[in-house]
This record gives sequence, C-alpha cells and structure tokens, in this order.
Amino acid sequence: MKTLTKNLRVAILAVAALVTIPAAQAATDAEAIAVQRATAPDRTGKKRTGIASYYHRMFVGRKMADGNLFDANGINAASRSLPLGTLALVTNVENQKSAIVRIQDRGPYAGSHRIVDLSPRIAEELGITHKGLAKVEVTPIVVPLPDGTVRIGEASATTASASLRASTGG
Repeated sequence: MKTLTKNLRVAILAVAALVTIPAAQAATDAEAIAVQRATAPDRTGKKRTGIASYYHRMFVGRKMADGNLFDANGINAASRSLPLGTLALVTNVENQKSAIVRIQDRGPYAGSHRIVDLSPRIAEELGITHKGLAKVEVTPIVVPLPDGTVRIGEASATTASASLRASTGG
C-alpha cells in the first residue's frame, strides 16, 4: 500500500507539472508565425553573441521552414533573424570549438537570449550536449539576399583577410 501511495503521489506531481509548465516553454504555431513575421531578416553578415540550444531528436524527419526534413546528424540550425540558407560559423565561447551550420529553420522560441538552435550532431561537436545551453558567437559566412545574390559575412571576410596577410607575409 505504501508503494502504491508513493507511486500515485509521483504520478499526480508529474501530471501537475505537465499542466502548469509548458513543454520547454514552446511557442504555439501561431505565436511562432507571429514572431517570424515581426522579425525582419538580418542580412548584415555581422557576428552576434547569445545562447545556443539544440533540437531534441524527436524532431527528426519533421519539415523545417525551408521545406527540408530535419536531420539530427546534419548541419541544420534555426535562427529567428538570419535568412534561410545562411551559412554561419558557430563558436562555443567557453571552449572555442566551432562548427559550420546552415540556417534552415526558424527559432528558437524559448528564451529571449537564445539566438540559434543546433542539430544534436553540431551541439555535440561544440560540447554543449551535457549542459544543453552554451554562450556562442554566430558569425555568418554567406548570407542570401532577396535578389538571389549573396553577401559575404564577417566569417568569410575575416578568413579572407587572414589568408591574404599570411600569403603576403603581412
């Protein structure tokens, strides 16, 4: 009887938590769409710093904003402000590990300081799977523009100038 009472108490607490705490503070589809429409795309190519999180594996196979299916082992990422198709260098500020991602989805919608959601593979490469969140720098490499051209982002400009200095001995 004691075990049954304990199990019942745990079950009631679990249900209460589910009812009162929204799952990962997830936005409804309508809220997400409203945020997307209110957020102008940032096509400047400038670096930004904020918090990264990563997709749960339950999203595997679901359609992303660009129409492709989510791949947990891919380089897919989500951003509220970078245009879809942007290639960016994401660097974990704590350990300086970096990886290249392609913005293919919108989000994250949980937490105002989160600037990017990463695939589990990229999160693992950056060393953030244990904590779940990490302070990162997101530096665009290539940013698609509405007319079909691309803007070279800060990551490309920095790499190109470093290569030029190295090749000229400067």
